[in-house]
Amino acid sequence: MNDTPALIDKSTLQAILHLSFATFASMTIQRLCDPMLPQLALDFGVERAFAAHVISYFAVTYGLMQIVFGPLGDRYGKYRILSMATLGCSLGCFGCALAPTLPLLIACRVLTATCTAAIIPLGLAWVGDTVPYAIRQATLARVGLGSTMGIVAGQLFGGLLTDTLGWRWAFALVAIVFLLVGGVLWANPNARVKKLEHGDGQGVDPNASSNFFNNAWKVLQLQKARRLLSCVLLEGAIAFGAIAISATHLHDQQGILVSWAGSLVALFGLGGVIYMKFAKGFIQRLSEGQMIKLGATIFALAYACIGFAPHWGFDIPAFILAGFGFFMLHNTLQVLATQLYPPLRGTCMALFAALLFGGQSLGVIFCAQLSAWVGSPWVLLFCGVSFAVLGLALTKWVTQASLASPAP
Repeated sequence: MNDTPALIDKSTLQAILHLSFATFASMTIQRLCDPMLPQLALDFGVERAFAAHVISYFAVTYGLMQIVFGPLGDRYGKYRILSMATLGCSLGCFGCALAPTLPLLIACRVLTATCTAAIIPLGLAWVGDTVPYAIRQATLARVGLGSTMGIVAGQLFGGLLTDTLGWRWAFALVAIVFLLVGGVLWANPNARVKKLEHGDGQGVDPNASSNFFNNAWKVLQLQKARRLLSCVLLEGAIAFGAIAISATHLHDQQGILVSWAGSLVALFGLGGVIYMKFAKGFIQRLSEGQMIKLGATIFALAYACIGFAPHWGFDIPAFILAGFGFFMLHNTLQVLATQLYPPLRGTCMALFAALLFGGQSLGVIFCAQLSAWVGSPWVLLFCGVSFAVLGLALTKWVTQASLASPAP
């Protein structure tokens, strides 16, 4: 890849930094409730399965809202919409902190998800509009560092504050973060309204339809868009299906406590943070196809180890490597998605996010059912092999320039 740096003005660099804070808060609130479930069930006197609605309803809402924010960003400005959405997240989180009943807590989580759905997809699309393709992947990695750190922070803050000050304080803390970050985003008028000089988009397309399905149809008419988005669906299904059964696998096969198993799985996020930290060096030395192949191979080998490791100690580096490999591939797919159809980049990234979440849902169901039939070690091995095959197919397409070439 071309490693020649391109000039980006100070205002744009600041906006990118602020976006990384927003993606951090976005991913933190998504994962915040995972360790809270036992305490929520106890405090509200319900079964854990019912308390888990604070997670499942959030995920469903997040996916559905992509049909709203994609066209809104294309028509009215991506940075403007995500700035307003970030401020809206603070209201939802404060509502969660004060909710007297579980149904109200779930309702406030839905409100939060409604706003959170805009942040990462529109943020990535805005970077695509603003940053030249030659340095776009490194820039997306910088923004992605916030979201991968949020995965870890959500698990840690959710568990730590629930066990000390109480779960309500966890929501209050994230609400303050959203309020501060949203205010900073909104205070950058240049990022909201200026013509974007260095990217290949205009930030706002006055001819874009406000109908998501009309815009999505334009995107899906491109063969390369259908190919890439199909791979995103499979990526989400394979990777997150494996992650979903990993803690149970460790508990059943290694005999360790569920809490400790969950901590080991959280190392997956740490692997992502490590990749994002050193992504620039890899991007300068490897082509997009090589990045995809290497990332898929690392993930496959790591999950083969996790599936059949004789001792849980082997799983510590394996989960870190799995996260490293996944984000190496995923970050590359993100930058390719920004080139699918530049005039409708917001819609493209909304489709990307929706299919990734849809794949997660399908993968969790499939892997859970399959592990009951053949056992979790073989399911994890299957996921690793499948991810490697997906990486090889993607490498072939990228090498043939069927994905990376600019849209008409």
